[in-house]
Amino acid sequence: MPQTDIDLAVFDIAGTTVDEGLQVYKVLEETARAHGASPSEADINRWHGSSKHEALKALLTDAEGVAPDEERLAHVVEDFRSRLKAAYKAYPPAALPGIEDAIRQLREAGVKVVLNTGFDRDIVDLLLDALGWQGDVVVDGAVCGSEVPEGRPAPFMIFRAMELSGVTDRGRVLVAGDTPRDLQAGLNAGAGYVVGVLSGAGTAEELGTERHTHILRSVADVPQLVGLAPAEVA
Repeated sequence: MPQTDIDLAVFDIAGTTVDEGLQVYKVLEETARAHGASPSEADINRWHGSSKHEALKALLTDAEGVAPDEERLAHVVEDFRSRLKAAYKAYPPAALPGIEDAIRQLREAGVKVVLNTGFDRDIVDLLLDALGWQGDVVVDGAVCGSEVPEGRPAPFMIFRAMELSGVTDRGRVLVAGDTPRDLQAGLNAGAGYVVGVLSGAGTAEELGTERHTHILRSVADVPQLVGLAPAEVA
């Protein structure tokens, strides 16, 4: 078996392992506008990689700082889920080029691969079903922001992935994502590798301003980074 210096790879979903056409951010803006907000592109970009519950609460908070109550917010979040499900039905998500091969190489080397995301579980299940990634056929599991005390940039999803995979050494964990919040969470978790990828929402400039260990073109290049296959470093 090939040797590598990581035991666990924690990958974001949208824009990192899966091409979903940035539907989540289009629907986030659409939902916020449908419920009375007028977010700018910068307002939406600020919530890349976050819990969508948290994002919608912030986007619907008025100029006086009054946030929507829990009943209204629950209604808005459910509307967001319905709109996103419809978007994914119209525009089915697909694995980004080379991702499935990269995950296979990692797992063949004994590395656990766990996805983490700001999506709720029902959206994740919809995505994984569409990809044929349910169960442990392709990945070893997935952690959602709603399943931990706080989403990114808090490190709790990464810690949960470590718990699920039985990995205890943070230095042997690689975290990769396409947004600044992914990098912030990896740093806060003390991961040995904190990797930005240029396959999704974040630009090289945006990711480069965050503390990180590497910036790569894609998660497809991770195997080479940890000694398993060829790669191109951006």
